[in-house]
Parts: sequence; C-alpha cells; structure tokens
Amino acid sequence: MEKTAITLSIILFTIFLFSLTFAADWGRWRGRGGSPGDEGDITTISELELADKQVSQIRAHREAHLRDVKPFQDRMRAKRQELKSLWLQSTPDQDRIIALQKEIGNLRDLMQGKMNDYRRAIFEILTQEQQNRLEFAIQRRRFSPGPRWGKEHRGNP
Repeated sequence: MEKTAITLSIILFTIFLFSLTFAADWGRWRGRGGSPGDEGDITTISELELADKQVSQIRAHREAHLRDVKPFQDRMRAKRQELKSLWLQSTPDQDRIIALQKEIGNLRDLMQGKMNDYRRAIFEILTQEQQNRLEFAIQRRRFSPGPRWGKEHRGNP
C-alpha cells in the first residue's frame, strides 16, 4: 500500500511538472514573437508614462511600419514554404535551395533596415527618461517568460 502511494505521488508530481512546462508560452513558434518586422506595441508599457500625443504618434508609426513590412513578411513566408517543399523532395535541387536561402537573407536584411528605421523614429518621440525606462523594460522582459507587448492587444493598434 505504501509503495502504491509513493508511486502515485511521483506520477502526480511528474504530471504537475509537465503541465507547468507545457503551459508556459515558450518559444517563437507558440505565438510568442511573431514574424520578423512585427514590432510590439510599446504604448502598453505603463512604466513609460506616455502622453496622449506620444501614444497617437507611436501608434501611427507602428501602423505605417506594419503596413510597410507586410509585403516583405508575405514574400518571406512564401519563400520559406517553397524552401521547405524543396527540402522535402526526394532529390533536392541544391542550387535552387541556395538561391532561395539568399533571397530569404536579402528579405531579412531589408526588414531589419525597416525595423531599425521604425525604432529610430520611436526613440525620437520618447524623452531621454522614457528611453531609459524602455531599455530597462526590454532588459527585464528578456528574462521574463510570458506574452510580449501588444500581443494581447492585437485588435487595438
């Protein structure tokens, strides 16, 4: 009877640990990061204490940025799907695979440039104190699991 209770306790404890592990939103593939170019909405960070004018400017920049990178995201998604299908062929065409990888890299570089322009525009709107608070919030967020900024407010740009 005692062995059964111990075995049952171990099984329940193991199930509990697994449920905690898989309940957390770990990794980009489970909705935690979005696609490249999909910048989070920093207007949801309460520590920044943004003025209404700043919020409207940031949201306008974000909407324009998301509209600007959407075609690049769509092309990258299509190229990745094409690359995946090439790899799944019985005899993959290495030249085409290399060419697609270069195209994906070029798209990634273009989107990185657009993300840098967007971030620069946002930092111009923020005061120096708000910039420091944002940097601190970013550092803190890197070590904290959970949803990223704006993901839970996707419908409210």
